[in-house]
Amino acid sequence: MDSLPSDYFYKLFQFTPRQHHDVYPAIDPLNPELSLADKVILVTGASRGIGATGIVPSLAMAGAAGIVLVATNVEKLGAVELVVRGISPSTRVLIAAADISNEDSVARVFKNATEVFGRVDVLVHNAGVMNKMGNIHEEDAKIWWKQYVCHCSSTTMLTHTLLIRWIQEINTLGTFLVSRYFINSLPSLDSPAVIIYVSTGAAWVSNALSAGYSGSKLAAQKLISDISAGYPNIVTISISPGLVETDMLQIKNFDIDTPELVGGTVVWLTGERARFLNGRAISTNWNVEDLVARKEEIQREDLLTIKMAGKFGHEQFT
Repeated sequence: MDSLPSDYFYKLFQFTPRQHHDVYPAIDPLNPELSLADKVILVTGASRGIGATGIVPSLAMAGAAGIVLVATNVEKLGAVELVVRGISPSTRVLIAAADISNEDSVARVFKNATEVFGRVDVLVHNAGVMNKMGNIHEEDAKIWWKQYVCHCSSTTMLTHTLLIRWIQEINTLGTFLVSRYFINSLPSLDSPAVIIYVSTGAAWVSNALSAGYSGSKLAAQKLISDISAGYPNIVTISISPGLVETDMLQIKNFDIDTPELVGGTVVWLTGERARFLNGRAISTNWNVEDLVARKEEIQREDLLTIKMAGKFGHEQFT
């Protein structure tokens, strides 16, 4: 990748005439039109990275009524809570230390959230983990498969497999569990709600270097789009956050995006203007006003969705 230009990934997925590396007026969380004053938002992966430095602060700047901070490290969550209080003293914060791959843990999160706030309006799936990138030919076939099924005996394999299993359980099982309990926590199955899933551009292309990670994220992204098909009242949108400097970023020497860009995009996606993106995926680099301008085209041609490309149907052969 060293020979690729620094803007390679920025241009690779370009879908709108205008693109961005940082927050811009249309997604500025300080814009009164984007106010979240009547919304309670739950954010997983809130203790570090994009969640702590981009998404949560942006929700606070938009004046969210309440924010539920979910992650495993309670001390780091406490630090993020202080950030929220410094930005928006009126925003109520609930710290929920939890392992999202554990059903009992997830159940407690939503029990506490509904007791404190009465309901959660928006779910932001931001939790995710990634192992070291590598080519498929370098992977042990049994260990790679254990990303989905874990059963091993040797200590060496156990250590590696538990890491991979952890990745799959956070990226895929965790997404399922949190989504399930979020839906069950709604006042009714007809209640309006929004789910935003922080995916990855790696899920959109074939990539031998991160097959396990991208596969788990693609599976979760498909789950999120399936929710939109089954629950007309729930808007689900997946986003690729671009290249943000976090401890998970393993691609170097490319143009970097700010966590604030992701946060501002998340704020905008909670609003009514984004409803046409239901069941779809976007990049945070894309200009949202340009997306709105292509609304009819996106819906008519069913763009930005997960599907198999091709011309299908019996009638073409008759």
